[in-house]
Amino acid sequence: MSRTAAPAATVTQALRIDTHAHVFARDLPMTDGRRYTPAYDVTVGQYLAQLDAHGMSHGVLVQPSFLGSDNDYLLQAIARAPERLRGIAMIDAGIDDQQLQALRQGGVVGIRFNLVGGAPLPDFRGVWHDTLMRIAALGWQVEIHREAADLPRVLEPLLALGVKIVVDHFGRVDPALGVDDPGFRYLLSTGATRQVWVKLSAQYRNGGSEGGAQFARQAWPLLREHFGTDRLLWGSDWPHTQHESETGYADSWRRFETLVSNEEDRDRITGATAAQLFQLA
Repeated sequence: MSRTAAPAATVTQALRIDTHAHVFARDLPMTDGRRYTPAYDVTVGQYLAQLDAHGMSHGVLVQPSFLGSDNDYLLQAIARAPERLRGIAMIDAGIDDQQLQALRQGGVVGIRFNLVGGAPLPDFRGVWHDTLMRIAALGWQVEIHREAADLPRVLEPLLALGVKIVVDHFGRVDPALGVDDPGFRYLLSTGATRQVWVKLSAQYRNGGSEGGAQFARQAWPLLREHFGTDRLLWGSDWPHTQHESETGYADSWRRFETLVSNEEDRDRITGATAAQLFQLA
């Protein structure tokens, strides 16, 4: 991949930050036991073109779970537009300080645990404890992708460690329960801690295109009430893996505009809130 820098967003352009997208290639080494194997490539050039086409000033690339803790492709992508892009990495518990600093210098501002589909829960109080303390000292966030039912078990030890937590995709509720999912109700209760942010992303991962949109309409006022717009984020989830046929970048933004109809709320969520958390301010 070329490392030629792409133009950064102009200083006069309003902040509008997409906090969740992926880049990958089919020929990269992939993890054993992965839930998904891509049948196509997604380049950083394609992603930057999406940002430009939809008026986005910045973007955040999230390491795909099928690439595991080999973040080289992610770092190469960020290097194409280091003023415009940030990254969320996947790491091993035994990562050393030198490796963490290399990620930080490469534009990484947090780590992610993709725990959907029955993945074993990490031992945050044990083997991960010291590493998470170092993550907190860097000012990084810990992103969590897990079904809502298990959020109490996942978030409680992280809250106790004092790390900043980002919960992906509205909390991944049981579509049959929607906002009445006990895990979603627990998530709402964490708003008072001020340690938790929630991504208003990938509505379709909470009950399909129509069911997910219905859930999002019910969830939005509750999330705004409990978290406020300074703890809510938007992400495109581009290229919408496993849902490519039912949505696209423009549709993802349109759904967000429809959901968050107040322009001031949208500007805060995609601007100052995201800029501060992802170190783009």
